Amino acid sequence: MAHAQAYQCHVPQGPVPVPRVAQDGPARARPISGYTLALSWSPEYCRTRGKSRADARQCSGSSGRFGFVVHGLWPEGGSRGWPQYCPVRNALTGGELARNLCMTPSPALLANEWAKHGSCMAQRPETYFRITRILWNSLRLPDYDRLSRKEGLTAGDVRRGFADANRHWQPEHIGIRLNSRGWLEEMWLCYGTDFLPARCDARRRGSGDSAPVKIWRGL
Repeated sequence: MAHAQAYQCHVPQGPVPVPRVAQDGPARARPISGYTLALSWSPEYCRTRGKSRADARQCSGSSGRFGFVVHGLWPEGGSRGWPQYCPVRNALTGGELARNLCMTPSPALLANEWAKHGSCMAQRPETYFRITRILWNSLRLPDYDRLSRKEGLTAGDVRRGFADANRHWQPEHIGIRLNSRGWLEEMWLCYGTDFLPARCDARRRGSGDSAPVKIWRGL
């Protein structure tokens, strides 16, 4: 199951301090047209952040070793842009942060995802993160260490590998994000408003199937 991508994850005892969130854009209300579950490939993210204090929980090894982690669950809004920074009535708690640190090993990122995205799809942070966990725990992730050793690896191979491991998923439901050097950074899973897999639009699809891919192992 997907949560096995957190190797020996250590959850802190008790609540975690809730970080402040600096709003990076305007509040925007939009009808929701679907959702994206963005997964970040932690070995690539941590490749140059092993000594970063801000990323210590995810990258130092002190809290565990991570493969794919959840970047966030995002409501989409079609061609007019996505909803963000909706009014919040229920505050995020340190206990809720601690509950999700093996899925998203960054209190700052969890706080940001609730403020920016979750606030537009749920009234309570507990509901938003429960939906995220349900989607995350429903996934089976292939052996990306093994896949990384495939000669001539492409974005299409990464899509097909995930689709083969997950019933109901097809390659057109999966977005691939590469950095400028061709290393895998993220996988975006596209859902309809019913939370079933849906075709990704061009913005979320990312790299085409023929794009060469490298996967930093680092585990």
